[in-house]
Amino acid sequence: MTRRNSVHLTTAIVLSLLVLVRPSIAAARDAPVYSHAPASRDGIGKFYAGREIAHVMGFAGAQWLDRSEREVEERPDWLIEELAITPALVVADIGAGSGYMTRRIAPLLTRGNLYAVDVQPEMVEMLKDLASQPGMRSVIPTLATATDVRLPEGSCDLAFMVDVYHELKFPREVMLSIIKALKPGGRMVFVEYRAEDPAVPIKPLHKMSVAQVRKEMQSLPLVWEKTSERLPLQHVVVFRKR
Repeated sequence: MTRRNSVHLTTAIVLSLLVLVRPSIAAARDAPVYSHAPASRDGIGKFYAGREIAHVMGFAGAQWLDRSEREVEERPDWLIEELAITPALVVADIGAGSGYMTRRIAPLLTRGNLYAVDVQPEMVEMLKDLASQPGMRSVIPTLATATDVRLPEGSCDLAFMVDVYHELKFPREVMLSIIKALKPGGRMVFVEYRAEDPAVPIKPLHKMSVAQVRKEMQSLPLVWEKTSERLPLQHVVVFRKR
């Protein structure tokens, strides 16, 4: 066999293998991200990475978000220290709700901005009222969709979610939109009630383990940086954008 014929044969073999491999790659890309089963009492019957997604706390629960007991139960002051807020940061409070964390962080951003993001129009109206108050200049109320936080690309130094991620109906799509909004090296912080601790008085589907959070982030362009257990009831799990 001549060298030319050998090259042609090798090329043909490679092309044949590519034809065989392409469908597998496409199948993996198009494989369903979510599965469905009968819903449990507190879930929606939709599963992601083995976890049933929890029901969303709606606008009617806004008063519970602002309960005075949170100051002692969750120590938001300690959380702010863990977030390492500096004056010039651009921050995204994803699932900001009634603005419980927004109103505590916004005054610290004297040269930065805070996107207060929520999917519920009623919550965004509350955030607009908050943004009009003294000391809230940095707040930018933002109405998201179920799949997109709708933030400018590469705009944010830090995005965080407090007791929100476990309720996202489309967690992968939302995370991809957040990652797009983060600057290179930007931080993504999850604050979730500890599923590992049965003494934490929260319904099971509204808690998450650190292992589960890391499992769900492993296929995304994020690198785990650290986990803090400083808060009384919640983990603080920190990632950085690659």
